[in-house]
Amino acid sequence: MIPAHMPDNPAPAGGLVETIRTSDGLDLRVMRFVPQGVARATVMITTGRAETTEKYYETIGELLARDFVVVIFDWRGQGGSARQLEDRDKGHVADFAEYQRDLHAVIAHVLVPHCPKPWFALGHSMGGAILIEHAHDEETPFERMVLCAPMIDLVLQYPNLARFAARSLHMLGLGRMFVPTGGRAPVSARGFERNPLTTDRFRFERLAKMLARENRLSLGDPTVGWVHAAFALMAKFRDPDYPQAIATPMLILASQDDWVTDSFAAEHFCGHLQSGRLIFMPAARHEILMERDEIRARFWGAFDSFIPGVAGEGDALLARPTQQV
Repeated sequence: MIPAHMPDNPAPAGGLVETIRTSDGLDLRVMRFVPQGVARATVMITTGRAETTEKYYETIGELLARDFVVVIFDWRGQGGSARQLEDRDKGHVADFAEYQRDLHAVIAHVLVPHCPKPWFALGHSMGGAILIEHAHDEETPFERMVLCAPMIDLVLQYPNLARFAARSLHMLGLGRMFVPTGGRAPVSARGFERNPLTTDRFRFERLAKMLARENRLSLGDPTVGWVHAAFALMAKFRDPDYPQAIATPMLILASQDDWVTDSFAAEHFCGHLQSGRLIFMPAARHEILMERDEIRARFWGAFDSFIPGVAGEGDALLARPTQQV
């Protein structure tokens, strides 16, 4: 699928678009960007649920300015990749293991043949949770990972009831229906006031305008099956032995005003990592990379201290206790 372009959201120069196929036969849209100077390393971006590559043009440009090759792709069922259901407004997978197939395909077909090492990963929300599972279950090729508001747990008023409802509806064969009270409209179509994603009106409305014009890229609420699968993955994260088995150094940035993912669950998880560091971001909502300039500047300060172009730099950051920036 051809990327979307808007005057206030231009695509960075040097982007290459390709379609790759997963082991189970789904097509994924992948973009690879090469800096003008000598590339120092590669950063792969893994986006959150319902997100699309076009949303990250600004972040891609900032990584290119740091001389990184950037790889970004749309997960199955969203953005410009193949949708899982005939109703393309529904965000659905039956098992989060499906996302690992997407990750494997990008590594095999894009990173291995085209991208200089070392490789680093930058994941947001659902993309962060998928990276965590990847680092736990196999020998990951990524030297370090930066996770923004990772989906380690969700902010829910009645979590046990939500888990019971998702499990029951799934067992009744209703996994492909929208979650109760869910619908087709993306979050960006519901207005800036009291949105759970960002306090930056310009970046919020920039995305809303793009998705209104390019509705082929938009996605509504998740299905019961997606929620059931997400709960199954997050249940693993609650076991303290799970993070202790992860050797990959991780920097976790948690938002102090996150209404979507549980920042305190992220702090607890990080405390059990072999090599983990957590930074709280005051005043930030769920999407740190779509926040106001001063919040994003704090993110980039932490990123630049942790993600080096050569092995061995940034280790001092991991030794420091949790802090606010």
